[in-house]
Amino acid sequence: MQDPRDTTIQTGPFDPTWESLRTYETPDWFRDAKFGIWAHWGPQCVAMCGDWYARRMYQPSDWLYHHHWRVYGHPSKFGYKDMIPLWQAERFDPEALMDEYVAAGARYFVAQAVHHDNFDNWNSTHHRWNAVNMGPKRNITRLWQDAAARRGLRFGVSEHLGAAFSWNKHNKGADAEGPYAGVPYDGNDPAFEDLYLPNQGDPNDWYTDNPWWHARWFARMKDLIDQHQPDLFYSDGGVPFGEVGLRLIAHLYNSSAARHGANEAVYNQKDTNPEVYRVGVLDIERGQRQQIAPEPWQTDTCVGGWYNDSRLIYKTGDHVIEMLIDIVSKNGNLLLNFTQKPDGTLDDECHWILKTLARWIAANGEGIYGTRPWMVAGEGPSMPSHGAFKEDKVGWSVEDFRFTAKGDTVYAFQMKYPEGGAAAIRSLGKSSGRAVRSVRMLGYGGDVAWEQAEQALIIRLPAERVAPSAPGFAVEVTK
Repeated sequence: MQDPRDTTIQTGPFDPTWESLRTYETPDWFRDAKFGIWAHWGPQCVAMCGDWYARRMYQPSDWLYHHHWRVYGHPSKFGYKDMIPLWQAERFDPEALMDEYVAAGARYFVAQAVHHDNFDNWNSTHHRWNAVNMGPKRNITRLWQDAAARRGLRFGVSEHLGAAFSWNKHNKGADAEGPYAGVPYDGNDPAFEDLYLPNQGDPNDWYTDNPWWHARWFARMKDLIDQHQPDLFYSDGGVPFGEVGLRLIAHLYNSSAARHGANEAVYNQKDTNPEVYRVGVLDIERGQRQQIAPEPWQTDTCVGGWYNDSRLIYKTGDHVIEMLIDIVSKNGNLLLNFTQKPDGTLDDECHWILKTLARWIAANGEGIYGTRPWMVAGEGPSMPSHGAFKEDKVGWSVEDFRFTAKGDTVYAFQMKYPEGGAAAIRSLGKSSGRAVRSVRMLGYGGDVAWEQAEQALIIRLPAERVAPSAPGFAVEVTK
């Protein structure tokens, strides 16, 4: 086992300081890719009851505590350690899933390496609670990485470990009343302290100030980077632990530079202060923006819950498509999680969403990949909410358009399919000062009738739909 006190990092163009890391520039591969798929998957999927199971099963005020007690047993007798062997992933087929993800338009793939539950999905050299030793008894992260590499996708990992020390406090409790009143939960058993953590009395809600944990986090995350050399590394929160986190980011970037000659790695984190998040790429969980951002950014979201949850209503394929268009028009990327079942498969609804995305991207991908924001993100009366955890479906109208650009071509997406068969784009009328040279409908092999009127570019759509929603147009303009 490696020494967790080893804090050496790869040398290279970046020092582990705010000043040095703020010179970071987002690599073109990420700016061009636009759409990634995420496997937010681990032992907490076993109960099929949603997110944060390893914490909520120890909280008597939470319905998941009662679910766990009734289905598996009281947490003093059957704890999270006993859930882990139930995650077998016996039908997990990363090759078949990756084929679906590529067909649906993914240009990068992110695997959850470790969640707040403190269980590693790779062959961890610092932690016995990992997927090679327990549960599936396979290197889940490596299987995902190999499948992505065979299809030319960039590969990333997500870590949610930083918050694990404080997050796991609840497994040290006991019921205040009832038949198990005063009986300690299994998190108090010293035989399993390496899973449940020595966090009694920790006052923090997210990132602890405990230096022992900072060293453990760094050692495990460095091991993850060294074993898998990811193109993208996602932290579920801000940059963890000050200088400790900066050392890890510098190690990530310098390791990438040593392989490629220049850094090609992306670091995602959720700091909202630009002076902080400028060391990487800002990630907005389950949220969007209302204007074009000056720097590339990312939304991470899921079709349902972060872990599979049979109670939830999923986003439709059209909703995902609309989010993708709006996000890309504002200099962002979309990272989308499809919730796997404990056996590793997807349900029928996930497959249907993937098929819907595949049909749309086959017709319209030209206006997404490799594009950059245009002069304005869009036009029309409708707008998504701004900020994290605000992603309700927008009531788009036929007057709503979103724009991207590539060279002299402006791509315009009509956010609601016009039943009347016409699009009127005000930002491309003669009064805009731009001369339109040609118009194509993306995915359509024939010509479309169009006219650049004074106040709008008018396009007549063909009778048949070439994609399920949000038709796209390639408009060549003279600047």
